[in-house]
Amino acid sequence: MKKFFKIDKVKIKKFCVDFFFLVVACCIGAYSLTAVLIPNGLTSGGVTGIVRIIQNYVAVDFSILYYGGVLILLVGVTIIMGLKEGQKILLMTFLFPAIVFVFERFDLSLLEEKDIILAAIFCGVFFGISSGIVFWRGYAFCGTDAIAKVLKKKCFPNIALSQILLVIDAVIIICSAFVYGRNIALYALVTQVIFAKTVDYILYGFETKIVQLEIITAHTEEVTDYIMHEIGRGVSEIDITGAYTKTEYRKLMTLCSPRESMLIKKFIAGIDKKAFVSVIQVNSVWGRGEGFNDIDVD
Repeated sequence: MKKFFKIDKVKIKKFCVDFFFLVVACCIGAYSLTAVLIPNGLTSGGVTGIVRIIQNYVAVDFSILYYGGVLILLVGVTIIMGLKEGQKILLMTFLFPAIVFVFERFDLSLLEEKDIILAAIFCGVFFGISSGIVFWRGYAFCGTDAIAKVLKKKCFPNIALSQILLVIDAVIIICSAFVYGRNIALYALVTQVIFAKTVDYILYGFETKIVQLEIITAHTEEVTDYIMHEIGRGVSEIDITGAYTKTEYRKLMTLCSPRESMLIKKFIAGIDKKAFVSVIQVNSVWGRGEGFNDIDVD
């Protein structure tokens, strides 16, 4: 019984730490929207871009429209993808729009005067930091990646998730060109590039978007099942022997994105505190796996 309550306390403490970082991340993200992006008439990809387009025709606060959009996505993802997938985005679906709503009540403009170039740069940096922190803690926003997952499952199972997501964001930015003008759409593209790079820097410094994980754990079956069925990546198993102890182990190897590696790390930490995980930078991967370059393409 004591052990049970001890485990509960550990989980509660960990959630409190996660929640603190998520609140900080949401505040940074909300600031980037209310103090940089919106005051300078900018837009971006993702759900933010969709809401900005709708805002041009409907006189409703950004946070209210955003709330409506992500709630529709949450319900859709839960129905189509299942409860587990819905749970991954549940917290951020309610937390982020709520904090944006609070920030909208204040005049927090960053720039002394309107400067679209500076706004596009700093919006990408701030929201990249925000998303990087969220991914680092193993959570996710309810955004276009949720739409991409649904489309992949229902319509395009043989197309990489990253490619579907790229097309969705591209379509949103192109649509914004018809609403806000071509220049604003091009600035949105700049923001998206800076955002993506900043997320990578937050997670892995200046490393690449593909990493190789080598995992030694006493729970190989659970970890393998999680990587294959929850993350959707392949796993290789190698029998190894410790040189000093002569103990035999089974090492797991997988290739994944930085964000996925954080989810795997979080899962392993929850079941095996003594596990050993090494992260190896990968410059390029050729193969048929999702998110990798085809080996037969020049």
